[in-house]
This record gives sequence, structure tokens and C-alpha cells, in this order.
Amino acid sequence: MASASLSTPTERLRPAEDGLVYGLQPPKRAGFRISDHPLILQIAAGAIFLGAWEVYGRSLNPIFLASPTAIAGAFVETIVDGELLAALIKSLQGLAIGFALAVVVGIGLGVLMGRYKSVNHVCEPFITIFYATPSVALIPLIMLWFGLGLNAKIVIIFESCFFPIVINTHAGVRNVSRATVDVVRAYGATDRQIMTKVVLPSAVPFVMAGIRLAVGRGVIGMVVAEFFTALSGLGSMIIVYSNAFNTAKLFVPVITIALMGLVLTNLAKALEQRMAPWKESERAD
Repeated sequence: MASASLSTPTERLRPAEDGLVYGLQPPKRAGFRISDHPLILQIAAGAIFLGAWEVYGRSLNPIFLASPTAIAGAFVETIVDGELLAALIKSLQGLAIGFALAVVVGIGLGVLMGRYKSVNHVCEPFITIFYATPSVALIPLIMLWFGLGLNAKIVIIFESCFFPIVINTHAGVRNVSRATVDVVRAYGATDRQIMTKVVLPSAVPFVMAGIRLAVGRGVIGMVVAEFFTALSGLGSMIIVYSNAFNTAKLFVPVITIALMGLVLTNLAKALEQRMAPWKESERAD
């Protein structure tokens, strides 16, 4: 005989008093997890880092390491007298021109290389050779050909930004599936429509990845150019204050360059999300 404690199927499915189906456990509520709050983690890590730096910096000679409070005072001083703003404008001027030229030429040549085999066969060896050549090795020639002014800085920045863009654009165009192109052509699409409606949209994530890489390389090229050619901008501030052993003010352009790279990289990332929003939905969390 069945035990009296066993319930019938109807009783097992009857809602309980708390609104849940009998026999099912209520879902557990997730408690507070620090991993779900990245901003708190970043602020805490930054506070610990700055606190340790402040304590350690005060125990050393200011020539070797300046404390964060001393660097903050140097920031205020260089901002008030206008030195930092003037140097930042000069640096951004060369970076903007060189980067813009690299984007235009790099994307255009990358599309041509990816679309036409003859262009790829001609250009690929030169791109491989110059990409493998350290940029610093070409600076003496650039100085000889373009002088020590803004033109030399633009050329160095262009050379630093160009290769990531052209290589990634070429890879993006070549990555388009031949089957997809054949299907679109079977429906009567012209070569121009295939390029504008299929190839270029598919290559956008690759292009934006190249632009993000080029941003960091462009900032590095800007500083190198200001070290060796035009003694102006943030690179000039680094040279001047390092020669004067003014470590607090030396950190001002260094931190400014780091923040510049961070801001520009985030802007490139935001532009990528805007131009290729479908890639965000395809990524695994």
C-alpha cells in the first residue's frame, strides 16, 4: 500500500501559500559581489597605489622620485603659467595630421590590396620590409629629408600609425567569405554594390582594430619625434625637466601622455562600437 504521506500529482502541482509551485526551491538571490562593481575595484586599487607611492616617495630624495602631492603641485604650476597647454596643443597638432593621413592612406591602400591581387603582390613586400624595420632607424633619414620641424614629426607619426591600419584593413577585406560574395553576385549585384554593401561593412571591425592599435603607436611616434626632431610639445618638456633634474615636473608630461593615450584609445573603442554594433552582440561574455 502506498504511504499516506505521498501526495497526488495534482497536489504536487498545486501552488503553495508563498506563490511557488510545491516541491520547487525558490531561486537564490545573488548577494553583493565585488566583481560586479568594477568602478569600486578601480578606485580602491588607485587609492592604494597612490597611497603607497606617497609614502615611499616621501622617503626618497626628490631627484629620484617625486610624491603624488608634489606632482599635483607641478601640474597646477604648469597649467597656470600655460606651459602644459601650449605643449599639449603642439603635440596634438602633429599627432592629428599624421594620424589622419595614416587613416586615409592606410584604409585606401588596404582596400585596394585586399580587392586586387596585382596591387597586393606589388605592395606587400614593401609593407613587410618597412613594418619590420624599427622606426628609430629611419629617423636620421627623415631628419635629413624633412628637416627638424613639424614636417618631420608628421612623417614619423604617419609611419608609426600607417602599418597597423593597412595590415588590418587588408586582412578585413580578404576575410570576406567567397560564398557570400558569390550569393550576392548571383542576385545581380554589381562590383560596386558588393564592395559597399558586403566587403566594406564586413571589414569595419578589422579596420577599427587597426585604428585602435595605431592610436597607441601614434602617441609613441609623437614622443619619439619630439625627442629627436622638433624640440617642442610634451616631448620637449620631458627633455628640459630631465636635464634640470626636476622630477616632479618631469612627471607632468609623462602622465599627460599616458592620459592622452587612454582617452584616444577609448574614443577609438567607442567609435568601433558605433560603427560595428553587431560585433558586441556576437562576443561571448
